[in-house]
Amino acid sequence: MGEPMASSVLRSGVALTVYNRSRERAAPLATAGAKVADSVAAAVTPGGVVITMLANDAALLDVTLGDSGVADRLGAGGLHISMSTVSPETSRHLAAEHAKRGSLWLSAPVFGRPEAAAAQKLWICQSGAAEAKTRAKPLLETMGQAIHDFGEEPGAANVVKLSGNFLILSAVEAMAEALTLAEKSGIDRQALAGFLGQTIFNCPIYQNYGRILAAQTYAPAGFKLELGMKDVRLVRDVAESATVPMPLADLLHARLLTSLAKGRGQLDWTAIEMVSAEDAGKRA
Repeated sequence: MGEPMASSVLRSGVALTVYNRSRERAAPLATAGAKVADSVAAAVTPGGVVITMLANDAALLDVTLGDSGVADRLGAGGLHISMSTVSPETSRHLAAEHAKRGSLWLSAPVFGRPEAAAAQKLWICQSGAAEAKTRAKPLLETMGQAIHDFGEEPGAANVVKLSGNFLILSAVEAMAEALTLAEKSGIDRQALAGFLGQTIFNCPIYQNYGRILAAQTYAPAGFKLELGMKDVRLVRDVAESATVPMPLADLLHARLLTSLAKGRGQLDWTAIEMVSAEDAGKRA
């Protein structure tokens, strides 16, 4: 996700320095005009703007607060825009750490797969200080089709993102079961997915994921199944802390855990469909 998002910023004319642990993955950005740093600290301009798009809380915490991390280098007057799917508690913690150093934090997680990022069609939800939002707006507008605000509490946008991902995966599970039912009843999977996506479920989630599930094409992954498990774990953690029972989240956790046990972590998260198919005797 980070590469097409950075490409969008570059195309807007913003001077960009990028860092990736695997330097070769930054090569397309270098070709497009970005400067490639050799370390996290070298990618940060004191008092400037840093955008992070990382896989999980541990990576974000390390990049921000670890040795030669973003927070100390950014310092007074800086802005850190976090676009990762992480725990709201992590955002609250990092917002406080940045405040100690005189810099701002903005939570700005996104909805959309890599192809949406490449087309500058991400949906961005944000929360944080008004000053941070004003400064971030021109950059966020280069990456997304709309920015939706959820107040000043740093973790709010993360709760929104986790809620959305929970709903997406719930829809994937529902479609997987329905398509398996149709297939076992002699109905073409793709015909059913096409019909539903054009009629009573005429929306991007059912259309885009319906096509993937109908074709049962789970590689290459647009969003890895192992990352889906990370998100569902976060959903359940937030639900427990808020005393909110979420039995459907428990089912999704079980589907993902079974998939991981079968070695499918690198497949797209829609590959939970394979478990439904196996339960129905449609796969070996």
